[in-house]
Amino acid sequence: MNALTHNEGVALQLPPQPVGAAPQHQGLSAPPQAAPRAQRRGWQVLRRQLARAPLGLWLAWGVVALVLLWAIVPGWFSSHDPLVGQAGQQLRAPHAGHWLGTDALGRDVWARVVHGSVHSLSGALVAMGVGLLVGTTLGLLAGAVGGRTDDALMRLVDVLLAVPSLLLSLAIIIVLGFGTVNAAIAVGVASVASFARLVRSEVVRVRRTEYVEAAFGSGGRFRAVLWRHVLPNSLTSVVALAALQFGSAILAIATLGFLGYGAPPPTPEWGLLIAEGRNYLSTAWWLTTVPGLVVVAVVLAVNRISVSLAGGQS
Repeated sequence: MNALTHNEGVALQLPPQPVGAAPQHQGLSAPPQAAPRAQRRGWQVLRRQLARAPLGLWLAWGVVALVLLWAIVPGWFSSHDPLVGQAGQQLRAPHAGHWLGTDALGRDVWARVVHGSVHSLSGALVAMGVGLLVGTTLGLLAGAVGGRTDDALMRLVDVLLAVPSLLLSLAIIIVLGFGTVNAAIAVGVASVASFARLVRSEVVRVRRTEYVEAAFGSGGRFRAVLWRHVLPNSLTSVVALAALQFGSAILAIATLGFLGYGAPPPTPEWGLLIAEGRNYLSTAWWLTTVPGLVVVAVVLAVNRISVSLAGGQS
């Protein structure tokens, strides 16, 4: 009885609220200025992270951005036709009229390198997309279903990993035929096993977490839980692998083009440019050196970005 009287006395000491006003609940709603302040703090954190980014990462992004501009708007960087040569300008060394010299037919090497970026980058993008889509699907099924399905899919992945990627790509190109698209598909199929193996390990890890088990325990459907919880939380490492495979695909497509299995002449594809200049190494070094350095720079830049996405240090 005394406790009840004491509680009533405490209740009477509370300040009265205006009639019709909603009851106040502390901690359930943030002040009106909380969201703008949180946004400002987010931008400040982003600026600090960008300021701490190493110089090598900035250079890598700069190289990738430049090459993407080459592929999108090549006319901004060269006014020469990459397919038409000029009479009397065969095998000219780099000079003011032709920054990187000319080839055996009088075509501007700089123009061919710039216009060739669209073929190499688009092929690498197709290859990465094929490997990412097919590999993610196989890895997701293997890790989520388990059992015999997991065993069967992983044995298929083991077979793909046992075959050298270049040999597998050549075998697929022989079946599909020559060309940049077919070479990209072949390179993408060769990278399926890497994506499938990584996705499967990530799915198995996420599948055993408490929040996924709680989602299943609360009546969540299998497909819905996979799409909303398992797959999004399994793609962090896959994004870094996709960036790494993009660089590897550029190198693989250039290799196939050098061997004659990629784009046919006179397409200005980077691997084909290196192949066309290999017979003039002693007299016209720029024919192979320039496209070779471009391939190396782009692959190294993409690999550096992949390391940063994976959380590595400079």
